[in-house]
Amino acid sequence: MPAATSSVIDLDIRHQIAFLTFVRPEAANTINTQFGRELLSAAFAIEAAGARAVVMTGQGKNFCFGGDLKGMVASGGDVQAYLSELTTNLHAAIALLARLNAPVIAAVNGTAAGAGMGLVLAADYAIAARGAKFVAAYTAVGLTPDASCTFLLPRAVGYKRAMELLLTNRVLDAALALDWGLVNEVVDDDQLADAAAALAAKLAAGPVAAYGAVKRLLGDAEPGLESQLGREGRSIASRATGEEGREGIAAFLEKRAPRF
Repeated sequence: MPAATSSVIDLDIRHQIAFLTFVRPEAANTINTQFGRELLSAAFAIEAAGARAVVMTGQGKNFCFGGDLKGMVASGGDVQAYLSELTTNLHAAIALLARLNAPVIAAVNGTAAGAGMGLVLAADYAIAARGAKFVAAYTAVGLTPDASCTFLLPRAVGYKRAMELLLTNRVLDAALALDWGLVNEVVDDDQLADAAAALAAKLAAGPVAAYGAVKRLLGDAEPGLESQLGREGRSIASRATGEEGREGIAAFLEKRAPRF
């Protein structure tokens, strides 16, 4: 299948493997409303093509810095509506990727912050470059998590560690992320792409329908992912218009400490 390219998401499906790349390197691959729409479109294209594995990564020095706060403020519109649209599409994309038979591999090439960390968690397998870093970042700007963080983070690292990451915004390097269970393996930075492609090829040759059944069984255990994604979307949209959210975002953009 020929490559399909958009302005913020690049999707290249070859040999039944979908290579999905975030292409906003000048903005640290942050997520704006266009990103959400195009990620959902890419997820539908992956499903329609019958891809047997997916590799998700970021272009440039970062995997994904999370939500584009600068773009949100610059939009000049209703911030709550902006975040509602963004999370509706982003969460639909995450839910669709979770429902695919194809295993999704996150190749974490740099910093994964906020919703970027959520995308790592939402992947079925995560390989981190040795220079990768992970941080929740939400409460630092007066917001609450989205992109599956409240559902999948405690599952990955445990309740107490999840609370620590979400309340203190502690930064984990790749080695500690591996130790805590946030990622599956760590490789040298220059080996990341090859390691992810090799794993994708191995999985694509396997019993993909069985993989899909395993994904859905795990995803539907206890309260389901999709219902929690809805709660996350409503919460972050409402927090952005509150006093703490407005101050936190303003402080971040003005590069100063917030006054909560």
